[in-house]
Amino acid sequence: MLNQAVTSAIEAPSAKEESHEETKEIQDGVRIAEAVTMSWSKRSLIMVYICMWLIYFVRALNGNLTRNLSPYITSDFQGHSLLTVIDIITSIMSAACTMPIAKILNLWDRVIALASMLLIAIIGLILMACCHDITTYCVAQAFVTVGFTGLIFCIDVLTADTSTVQDRALAFAFTSSPYIIMAFAGAPLSESFNKTNWRWAYGTISIILPTVTVPLIIVWWLAKKNAQKENPIILTSERRSWIEHIRWFIVEFDMIGIFLLIAGFSLFLLAFVLAGSQAGTWHSTKIICMIVIGGVTIGVFVCYERFLATKPFIPYHLLVSRTIIGTCLLNFTYIIAASCWDAYFTSFLQVVYNTTLMQAGYVTAIANLISPLWLIGVGWLVRITGRFKWLLLCAIPVYMLAIGLMIHFRSPGYSIGFMCMCEVFLGFGTGTIIALEQTAVLAASEHENYASVLAVLGLSGSIGGAIGSSISGAIWTNTLPNKLKEYLPEETKSQWYEIYESLSVQLSFEVGTPTRNAIERAYALAQRNMLIAGVSIMAITIAWVLLIKDIRVKGRTDTKGLLF
Repeated sequence: MLNQAVTSAIEAPSAKEESHEETKEIQDGVRIAEAVTMSWSKRSLIMVYICMWLIYFVRALNGNLTRNLSPYITSDFQGHSLLTVIDIITSIMSAACTMPIAKILNLWDRVIALASMLLIAIIGLILMACCHDITTYCVAQAFVTVGFTGLIFCIDVLTADTSTVQDRALAFAFTSSPYIIMAFAGAPLSESFNKTNWRWAYGTISIILPTVTVPLIIVWWLAKKNAQKENPIILTSERRSWIEHIRWFIVEFDMIGIFLLIAGFSLFLLAFVLAGSQAGTWHSTKIICMIVIGGVTIGVFVCYERFLATKPFIPYHLLVSRTIIGTCLLNFTYIIAASCWDAYFTSFLQVVYNTTLMQAGYVTAIANLISPLWLIGVGWLVRITGRFKWLLLCAIPVYMLAIGLMIHFRSPGYSIGFMCMCEVFLGFGTGTIIALEQTAVLAASEHENYASVLAVLGLSGSIGGAIGSSISGAIWTNTLPNKLKEYLPEETKSQWYEIYESLSVQLSFEVGTPTRNAIERAYALAQRNMLIAGVSIMAITIAWVLLIKDIRVKGRTDTKGLLF
């Protein structure tokens, strides 16, 4: 719903959480966003949302193709077992990029961040199309992940800039709706590119992405120019010497704080990369030191932000807000649980259920179909009731039910239809959790801190993804090779490593043969262990939801102008 929002004072979400009174210094990026929404037309607003929808469409296309094709790409390089290692590396890159992007969004302008992330994504896509070894593929994935993570982060901030609090869940539902199309188009596209040349998939995306992103940059830039004409925007830029400019940059970007946070999390997560990629390394002194030093560095970051930072990345009262803490812990734990079993799921479907790549893609896309459709319902329920916590409390048991049923139906003797049913439940649970996490942290903060709280939320998810992928990799590394050695018949027992490292080799054995039966048994056992880890970790999220304050969003407005 498009409506003219009345400019009003921000209603405090909670007297306990938001009693912190301080003079707010609105930064240039936020000031520009407010000036744009105060002066633009309904046509400009509609064009911005169309462009954001198209960017989400390309992101959904890239994610779908990567999920379906990665097992075959890594198998081409004899690195199928490295899927989780690649996931961990990309999670670290995602965690490292959101904080600087948030500062760019706030200090300068939304379009500068968009253009920067577009360039990084295109570089990564070109590298993907040209890679000929697993190392280049990992580097390319890192660039692509940073670029798309940054683009979607910018889109989410723009969505928050241009929507009211009570309609924000609906706005996020709209921008996420391209996943509905990908549920039907992603699987056949993946199979087509796999049969011809998977490199063309990324070459195609590298052409489409700027085609849909540049118009958004132009529309926002023109709207900013129009706002400048109608009511000149007073920016805080000053004439400075080089030394003063460097000092300003260090202070305003909170370079020390961001360095401490990125260094701490990088050490912490790299320990999981090293420990998860090889069996028997968790007791290593090197791994323990990296985890301890990383944890201490993160603690130093919190103390620095509280007592020493001149311009903290996020105000301390938000850093200790129970709503933001609870939501970030929810996101962190949920992503760990999902990442525990997801990396090898399409391979599992093809090996155990004998599906084609296209059929496996359709199965995994069911959740992506249900989730955005249900998001519209979630948005309306939040709009009508003005509350969101009760929906989170309903979503978690549904998600756990889906994983629990997967544990039961993961064996070769069951119909693939049972897995489809589980994906339906996953769609309802996942869609609700992701949308309401964003709603919660934004409801607990002010407009000038939107980028910061979304960055912290994204950071928690990236860390969770790295840890979850590490758990998945550890289970895979310690289960599948051993079970292959145990189950394979004598005539193929010596080929266990080639089978372990290549999905194509696994699928080359005919269904019903002793070797294929052995591979299916080993896969089913590994998948069972990963699913058990996921559902066990997910149970913790109930405590985090109870920690979240049930903020009333109906009737509130903390953004100005013509809004969604």
